[in-house]
Amino acid sequence: MAPLTPTTAPLASPPGRIRPALTRIRAVVNSASGGVGPGAAAQLARVVADHALQVEIDCPSPGGIEGAIRGAVAARPDLLIILAGDGTARLAAELCGPGGPLLAPLPGGTMNMLPHALYGLHPWPVALARALSEGVERPTSGGRVGGRTFYCAAILGSPALWGLAREAVRARKLRRAWRRAIYAFRRAFHGGVSFALDDRARVGAEALVLITPLISRQFDAEIALEAAALDLHDAQEVVRLALNGLAGDWRRDPGVIVDSCRHGRVWAHHSIPCILDGEVHRLPSSAAIEFTPRAFRALAPPATNA
Repeated sequence: MAPLTPTTAPLASPPGRIRPALTRIRAVVNSASGGVGPGAAAQLARVVADHALQVEIDCPSPGGIEGAIRGAVAARPDLLIILAGDGTARLAAELCGPGGPLLAPLPGGTMNMLPHALYGLHPWPVALARALSEGVERPTSGGRVGGRTFYCAAILGSPALWGLAREAVRARKLRRAWRRAIYAFRRAFHGGVSFALDDRARVGAEALVLITPLISRQFDAEIALEAAALDLHDAQEVVRLALNGLAGDWRRDPGVIVDSCRHGRVWAHHSIPCILDGEVHRLPSSAAIEFTPRAFRALAPPATNA
């Protein structure tokens, strides 16, 4: 799609902030993603034009998404807009890196963890309008486990098996979903992991949750990953954890041990099921953990302490 011609004067920068110059903007739209749909590219173009900016939009087939993102990053635009699912947003952040284009990952998937962390619980047109009108450059941290990136949270261990059942339901393969749910139930409390964080002693738990500073309530600065070990032994303790979460802070549950880490390693007897920013993966039986203080640069409203 050809770039759009600006029709109004550029918006002024927010007081005390210097907004980045957005002369060249590229966008990759996955119309097949669940939260996108037909007509999204034209709507995205209108939102950008309303802010007196130009955009070049690519709408590849599902099989061409990765190539389109790689091509857009290689073109070195001032801003790359991604309207697609969770995995695509994570891929774009990884490819942009700390020295690449500014990134605006919009909520076009199922969980939308990264977009919601940056823009709040808004539909994608509102999130894009906020990024263009209020956005400043926000260096964003992340993590890696087994060489795979995440920017919000990673769940390592048998609880991640429930994600396989969820993926089957999303694909409307109900028989497969049932089988995976039964498998996850049987593995519950019998498929734990062990881990060593920042050269401390190796310990075991049912699951390890790694949370980045982007969504953690424990850290006010980009200093480390929050690491929460879930030491649960039966269904009654799972229910107690859920109730504590509803009542306030799940970290206060006696089955949760909270720590921090900048590096470490996790082990399991077999492959490690995991969920990275809402996407299900499997890791080898041993995987390294790393904190990345500067993972990519987002165009988003300034962070608050709320």
